[in-house]
Amino acid sequence: MDPPVESYPAPGTLDDALGFELLEASSDRVRARFAAEKRVQQPFGLVHGGAYMALAESMASVATFMAVAGDGNIAVGQANDNHFFRPVTEGFVHADGTPIHRGRTSWVWDVRFTDDEDRLCATSRVTIAVRPT
Repeated sequence: MDPPVESYPAPGTLDDALGFELLEASSDRVRARFAAEKRVQQPFGLVHGGAYMALAESMASVATFMAVAGDGNIAVGQANDNHFFRPVTEGFVHADGTPIHRGRTSWVWDVRFTDDEDRLCATSRVTIAVRPT
């Protein structure tokens, strides 16, 4: 498995608190993961839907920012639509995202979440607003 990107997440951020690891980020693909530990679980021991949503928005924002920063822009979350198919209770949640729209003022990403057995657990469609700094 690829090692995480060392400069991510920034200490003290939500991504840090939830244990997110960024594995790859470019304008064409973004990959990340987090452990299905107690800190990301709801009371029944399943990974909380909010953890999926937070990772999807974070990874899409980072990858979009990397692509638009050279033009003096920032990237911030605008919308996040999620669907959950299979619970995860242990191991890692793996995320793989690809852009489906790269516009001047917004990017849209599809993110697929799988478990350690590569079974589809959730999907997210994330819209990232691109704004001047």
